[in-house]
Amino acid sequence: MESVLASCSVSISELKKNPSALIEQSGGEPIAILNHNRPTAYLVPAKTYEALLEKIENFQLGVIVKERQHEKVSAVEVTLDEL
Repeated sequence: MESVLASCSVSISELKKNPSALIEQSGGEPIAILNHNRPTAYLVPAKTYEALLEKIENFQLGVIVKERQHEKVSAVEVTLDEL
């Protein structure tokens, strides 16, 4: 049995009936879409998706900062006026 990684799940048939109502009822949480009682997709409201993308971007920027920490010793100091 596959794990359902959402607190709400619906069948594809239920999704077809009124997708907007399901998204509204989810309160921003993902909805697992089931086909034959197995998760086939996750429906994520737009605001939640945008927040996830922002968190991923922030994480990636953090990785870049950590990778470049060793370059700090060779950095050239400048003021904003010099830019």
